[in-house]
Amino acid sequence: MQNHSTSVYNLLPANSVPLHFFPYLMSENIKHECGIALLRLLKPLQYYAEKYDTPLYGLNKLYLLMEKQHNRGQDGAGIITVKTDTEPGMKYMHRYRTIAPQPIKDIFDHIHRRIIEHAGRKPERLSDTRWLKQYAPYTGELLLGHLRYGTFGRNSVDYCHPVQRQNNWKTRTLALAGNFNLTNVEDLFKLLVDLGQHPKEKSDTVTILEKIGHFVDEQVEELFHHYKNLGHGKKEISYLIADNMNIPKLLTRSAKDWDGGYVIAGVLGHGDAFVMRDPAGIRPAWYYHNDEVAVVTSERPVIQTTFNVDITEIEEIKPGHVLVIKKDGIAGQHQFKEPVERKSCSFERIYFSRGSDIDIYNERKKLGQLLAPSVLMAVDHDLKNTVFAYIPNTAETAFLGLVKSMEDYLNDVKKKKILEMKDKNDESRLSDILNIRPRVEKVAIKDAKLRTFITNDVHRDELVEHVYDVTYGTINPGKDNLVVVDDSIVRGTTLKQSIIKILDRLHPKKIVIVSSAPQIRYPDCYGIDMAKLGDLIAFRAAVSLLKERFTGHLLDEILEKAIAENRKPRNEIINVVKEVYRPFSADDISVKIASLLRPESINAEFIIVYQSIENLHAACPGHTGDWYFTGDYPTPGGNKVANRSFINFMQGKNVRAY
Repeated sequence: MQNHSTSVYNLLPANSVPLHFFPYLMSENIKHECGIALLRLLKPLQYYAEKYDTPLYGLNKLYLLMEKQHNRGQDGAGIITVKTDTEPGMKYMHRYRTIAPQPIKDIFDHIHRRIIEHAGRKPERLSDTRWLKQYAPYTGELLLGHLRYGTFGRNSVDYCHPVQRQNNWKTRTLALAGNFNLTNVEDLFKLLVDLGQHPKEKSDTVTILEKIGHFVDEQVEELFHHYKNLGHGKKEISYLIADNMNIPKLLTRSAKDWDGGYVIAGVLGHGDAFVMRDPAGIRPAWYYHNDEVAVVTSERPVIQTTFNVDITEIEEIKPGHVLVIKKDGIAGQHQFKEPVERKSCSFERIYFSRGSDIDIYNERKKLGQLLAPSVLMAVDHDLKNTVFAYIPNTAETAFLGLVKSMEDYLNDVKKKKILEMKDKNDESRLSDILNIRPRVEKVAIKDAKLRTFITNDVHRDELVEHVYDVTYGTINPGKDNLVVVDDSIVRGTTLKQSIIKILDRLHPKKIVIVSSAPQIRYPDCYGIDMAKLGDLIAFRAAVSLLKERFTGHLLDEILEKAIAENRKPRNEIINVVKEVYRPFSADDISVKIASLLRPESINAEFIIVYQSIENLHAACPGHTGDWYFTGDYPTPGGNKVANRSFINFMQGKNVRAY
């Protein structure tokens, strides 16, 4: 048995690193993609106390599931737990949300304190599963955790998930947490009002909660009258409703008009749970189920690590399907909406998800490998005088792939030189040839201790220039090319204000920034914090070219088309922002981006090399969601958002397009 000294609190690192790192990274730390962790214990607490020596097994596992996904949310976090089969009058749901600098640690510190407080001066209670189940908070069999990266709204605890809808009926008590954005909140809000509701705010979170809640209420009413007509008593009916709720049916009705990307997890007060995924599979969701637990997370390796299971045992929730975990532990996938062409987010593969997933790791390496021909051209095939590096750490795997391709290229060079040797016994010459290899250096070192405590913009920009230290002496001044791999270039602000200047201190002949992602040309509306066209450097480059070559009149024509398109029914709208890019090749735009981002103060030649769309699809064939690169949105609402974002830009409105 476990005593209080080996509680969930002891899993917390003694000196956890603050999550509010210095915000300036080469990729500008795009906010994106919340994370979820749902865990259902399928045995009584006593089972886990005996087998794993802790009755807090569920909380320990939830901590790991959240900590291993902390990359998915550092604006805040929250959990909710549900105790099944509690007596009337006993609290069965416990929720805690926080925006503390280290939100996961804060949550489990809070849980530890609350359990200790309830135990009072009787520490033996912490090993008593009956007492824990009846009286201690957060010791339920159903646990739901959420990590928030906010793309909308203030960074307030009110915006953290799970969100809750309470009722005296367990079957009507609902909590939700998700990774989602809807593009048509205005329309859905109006539908709720037409139903007679008065939502407390106009947001996709509240809208979804009230929409699902409405159909939960409706189904409970239907079942109540059904069993009442059969002659059952009211108390008995409560149990019959809990056993017979049709989760897929009520979600089909709830999601009928949704337009967006989503993975939404829900728990009901009586113990049912579900996780639903959008019909295009935009957002990721994985699950594992055995006789002890059912678990769902946003990333697959999290389950592998936490439960030490093989990758083959973990399944993906299919697009347009909901995984339902009933109170009795029976789990299964059910279709709630007709799947459409799969458009899983490719940015998950390039940047957002941790690279510990074997498929993502290989895809990122492939992205780097496929960049090799363009990089060779950028340095005139002069690898003798080229140094390779990467910034930030998320670009490391693509960097490894690029270096591997350079090794393969140089192996062919070495073979050719060996075959051309006149004296095959010239060991010195042979050694020189065999020692030809790519030059790889740790060029930049991030100083994570720096903080933006200076509010004045001028002084803050000066501080930003020192977020990285360079390794002096790694470059032959005026002679070497410096190739630096990044995972993506979104706005380019930090690149211009700090990174290029930092690299120029080494005095390279040429700086080549290599993006493993294609040019980001269009806003995202499904969860990534890229909602404004004017923020995107590729868009600014295209607009600049249009003004130079066409005196800007095309922009006014596209504006008129965008306004006209957005007056059409949602399903008929096309994305006219594509016309901004149509006159130019990808190389034209890359050259212009480089000219816009090149600081006047540097001496080196400056080039940017982007991934191609074709190579992106070759590297990530199962994840073809590329709307931010191509403008091909997976839902009709995406086209409307793109047009609205362009209209806002042309009208000088610095606001979100959805």
